[in-house]
Amino acid sequence: MKFVDEVSIFVKAGDGGNGMMSFRREKFIEKGGPNGGDGGDGGSVYLEADENLNTLVDYRYTRRFNAQNGQKGGSTDCTGAKGEDLVLPVPVGTTIIDAATQEIMGDLTKPGQRLLVAQGGWHGLGNTRFKSSTNRAPRQTTPGKPGDARDLKLELKVLADVGLLGLPNAGKSTFIRSVSAAKPKVADYPFTTLVPNLGVVSVGRYKSFVIADIPGLIEGAAEGAGLGIRFLKHLARTRLLLHLVDMAPLDGSDPADAAEVILHELEKFSPALTQRDRWLVLNKADQLLEDEREQRVRQVVERLDWKGPVFVISALESEGTEALSQAIMRYLDERTVRIAEEPDYAEALAELDRQIEDEARARLQELDDQRALRRAGVKAADEVEDDDFDDDDDDDEGGAEIIYVR
Repeated sequence: MKFVDEVSIFVKAGDGGNGMMSFRREKFIEKGGPNGGDGGDGGSVYLEADENLNTLVDYRYTRRFNAQNGQKGGSTDCTGAKGEDLVLPVPVGTTIIDAATQEIMGDLTKPGQRLLVAQGGWHGLGNTRFKSSTNRAPRQTTPGKPGDARDLKLELKVLADVGLLGLPNAGKSTFIRSVSAAKPKVADYPFTTLVPNLGVVSVGRYKSFVIADIPGLIEGAAEGAGLGIRFLKHLARTRLLLHLVDMAPLDGSDPADAAEVILHELEKFSPALTQRDRWLVLNKADQLLEDEREQRVRQVVERLDWKGPVFVISALESEGTEALSQAIMRYLDERTVRIAEEPDYAEALAELDRQIEDEARARLQELDDQRALRRAGVKAADEVEDDDFDDDDDDDEGGAEIIYVR
């Protein structure tokens, strides 16, 4: 199934039904009085988190959704039928944004969580409602109110405890295959991972965590190079980042240089994201001798001035991966306890999450605006090139030559 993490849709709630103007008319009953019923309310539109979905691809081609209108009122004080609500399922982790105001309407992070995005129109009143002692035969009704209509932007951020960072071919896909049942594509060329992959890592009975394999970054990704940084937003909700570095690159380059490239791109994407707890994981240790490993680890740590945890593993040989998984589980358990017992710590994490979300959204919007400007520039250049600058009435053959620069 194709992975789609951003879509734009239009939703329209149902209109309310009109009120009915009617009078009771039965044999032998004179002046029966008004009996027009109210209309029915229009159906509303809801989005609901569904744990069985992991992509927004269903909304890529069908983008307009309308709830049912309310029925008009009937005679004999009959109320019109209410319009049926429309419930649209979306993956857990979907953020709903009003496209007109860029306001975040809600965040569906739990299965079954539901958000009202378009309120159905209120029903109209029948003429029975206007009967009084001085108005015995009212000929007044009210129409139903129109339902809300909105353009929405849906953004999916995968929900994972741990996110993997690293250059292409750092071994992220091999690592997630080693520690979980996930089977992402693995090959000896860059960019084998084109979309995020999730894996569940079990470290004992009733103990597990979710890990996300994010497509590799390259230098200049913040400006759109390679796969760009559109998938970095999926790291906004992770609790821990694992920075995988190939400690024995085939081209003989310095592993510390590779690590610095990622740190630089991360900083340009969201400075707050660099404050997320991050561990350094030096992979492909099986490619080096024992003495070379220790020397390489010291060089990388000193060059980066790394102060956090450092792990040396071989994802291909599953060497060190079990110890790393156990350490991650302990970290997540301790983090959960601290959140429950230390309100200040919990608030600091929540504030960091909000800051990361805001910076990520602003950066991605900036890149979208830049792309739109580039597309507009190319279109304008094409239109200029198609214009005919030749003047049939000009007999001067010595006119200036026009050179098109694109």
